[in-house]
Parts: sequence; C-alpha cells; structure tokens
Amino acid sequence: MRIPCGVVLLSLVTATAVAQQTDKPVVQNTSPSQFQKNPGLPDCLTLAVQRGDPSNGPSILLVKGTKGCSAPWHFHSPNEQLMMVSGTGRVEMKGEPAVNLHSGGFLFAPVKHVHQFTCVGGPCSFFLHSDGPFDIHYVDQNGSEIPAEQALHKQHKASPRRAKPKAPANAGAWQNSAAERARM
Repeated sequence: MRIPCGVVLLSLVTATAVAQQTDKPVVQNTSPSQFQKNPGLPDCLTLAVQRGDPSNGPSILLVKGTKGCSAPWHFHSPNEQLMMVSGTGRVEMKGEPAVNLHSGGFLFAPVKHVHQFTCVGGPCSFFLHSDGPFDIHYVDQNGSEIPAEQALHKQHKASPRRAKPKAPANAGAWQNSAAERARM
C-alpha cells in the first residue's frame, strides 16, 4: 500500500515553497515550530521541509527522532539519501550488514530497496533527500507490502523499552535478533 506522505507535508511546505524558486539561493535556520508529525510515519519522528515539495517532487527534509525511534522495514518509490546531523542512526538494508551512522554519516537507498532505520543511544537528526515525491511502503516479515497502520501498530505493541521491528524472514545476513541489536 502506498502512503502519500506528501499530502500532510504540503501544509509544511506552503510558506517555504512559495518563497523558494529553483533559481534562488536558500539560507535558513529551522525553528522548532516548523517540525511536524506525519501520519504515515512513526509518531516519534518529526520533520521540517527545507527545500522542495515532497508531495510533488524532489525535496530535502530535516528529520528528528527520539531515542529508540524506528521506521520499520519499508521502501520508497524514489531514491533516498540520508545525511546524519546528530546522534546515531542504525541502518539495516536488505542484503547488507547493519551499520551505525554517526554525525556526518551518509546513506543512499536506491528505488524500492527495503530498509529500516532506528535512532540508537539517544535522539538523532538527519537530512533526508528524496529525488521524487516522498512516499513510504511498509513490508512484513515476508517482504509483502502492508498498510502503515499495521506496520506502526506492531511497533506500538513492542516492548515499552524500545520498539524492535521484526526483519523479513528471508532477510538472511541483514536480520539481527533483538538480543544482537541490544548489544550493539
């Protein structure tokens, strides 16, 4: 199921997008009031549009997550680039070993590449660049697409200490047990 996150993001973009034109430079500081939740994403993530219109095309978002916040297994229709600003983000990508990204760390996820992201050790923030309209498609342990409500509901039912989404059963090397994640 495709979740068009851009619908909610449109309200965030209106004032900024009107002022931004492709031929104009952008120099700005993001105020706390610009950060908003998105119903297609976990409640522990807030985001602020820095440039572009995520509902209609390429965009750059500044995203903040609380300690233990996790975007469970998912993929996006456009390519995604993530640049860590602060904290530590644990990235698990299909077919790759898990990596902890620190300030200055970088991730590129090609179109439809299944992955998950968790803020570990404390809150984290990162810039997220999408080269097309932003969307998110959650998947279950078999790699089949599931509704956001189902993916995020399972997350809420996880241990109150920290949400630990289950990796797809066919994940092989990219699947870590809860005990392994706790040690990392």
